[in-house]
Amino acid sequence: MTTEIQQSKTPTGRPGNGKSMRRRSFLKVGALAGAGAAATIAMPNVSRAQTVTLKVQGSWGQADVFNDFAQQYVTRVNEMAGGRLKIDYLIAGAVVGAFQVQDAVHKGVLDGAHTVPVYWYGKNKAASLFGSGPINGCNANQTLGWIYAGGGLDLYHELVQKILGLNIVGFFAMPMPTQPLGWFKKEIKGAADLKGLKYRTVGLAADLFQEMGVTVTQLPGGEIMPAMERGVIDAFEYNNPTSDSRFGAQDVSKIYMMGSYHQAMEFFEIMFNKTKFDSLPKEQQAILRYAAEAASSANEWSSWDFYSKDLQDLMTKHGVKVLRTPKDVFAVELKAWDVLVERLTKDPFFKKVVESQRAWAKRVVFYDQYNTADYKAGYEHIFGKLPF
Repeated sequence: MTTEIQQSKTPTGRPGNGKSMRRRSFLKVGALAGAGAAATIAMPNVSRAQTVTLKVQGSWGQADVFNDFAQQYVTRVNEMAGGRLKIDYLIAGAVVGAFQVQDAVHKGVLDGAHTVPVYWYGKNKAASLFGSGPINGCNANQTLGWIYAGGGLDLYHELVQKILGLNIVGFFAMPMPTQPLGWFKKEIKGAADLKGLKYRTVGLAADLFQEMGVTVTQLPGGEIMPAMERGVIDAFEYNNPTSDSRFGAQDVSKIYMMGSYHQAMEFFEIMFNKTKFDSLPKEQQAILRYAAEAASSANEWSSWDFYSKDLQDLMTKHGVKVLRTPKDVFAVELKAWDVLVERLTKDPFFKKVVESQRAWAKRVVFYDQYNTADYKAGYEHIFGKLPF
């Protein structure tokens, strides 16, 4: 066999050296590979010359940790797109106000926005169902499951595109930890202490607290501290210990009430102008969608780190008295939700969304409650009893 290889013939028919043949074959293959590599190297230059840049604004003031979370989404899009697609992220007020981003995206003034549906629920109260609605047993993670696996995203697009006629497509990210009842000048010892308070919140939570006898003012995050300092409001909720402390909540109040049913399962809305989105190649559309899922995990993991550290700082460095919301406040909130849902489900679409969420909750929470370990008992086994 060795002799046959060594005596293989050249293209002229003369016996040739096997090593020489192999060398020519290697050079030929190498030349083809080199040509292919050259083509591959050249392609990114063409792609970069055709980079699409999307102008996206958030609804968050400069100091808000929510800009950090928005940037986690932007970073994932920009890195996955390999220079062919880029998001240019802007903070609230750069182009329009925090509550005006949806209109700007619809009109094409902005290509996209990072916001929450409760900021535009004035157009249709069902908007709050896609971020902070009636309590049905689901937490934020489970409700985000309804968005992506239970039909929620289709209902969202039905609302924005068909009912409201908006030129928008959107996705959701970041199952937010339960939002605290908020910051108060005096300790809330029971539901009766809430009545008559001038209180800041947004979305359906505004309707909820009004049902509970609270006077509600809806303000974007950047306007909360000045309103509290001027006495326009007596109390407020925003979202979490990190955002709140960056706003300077600890400078206007020393009472922080933890836990509430008013916004117990919220998440971010990442929206794009539909015409712009549809004009993108399918792979870029996929990047915008699936980067939301990737950022959702990164956001949540970061929130557990940020929020827990900043809550400790509020207590130890700023003298904030952190208290668990009384049980009767939770009970009154549930009754108020019942009244509110009965009234709002007279609207067919609102009812349709609530029924979809409840069908999801009935089986998902059933499974979860039967199966989930008692984590509080596990914590107390190691660290001792919690004060509530």
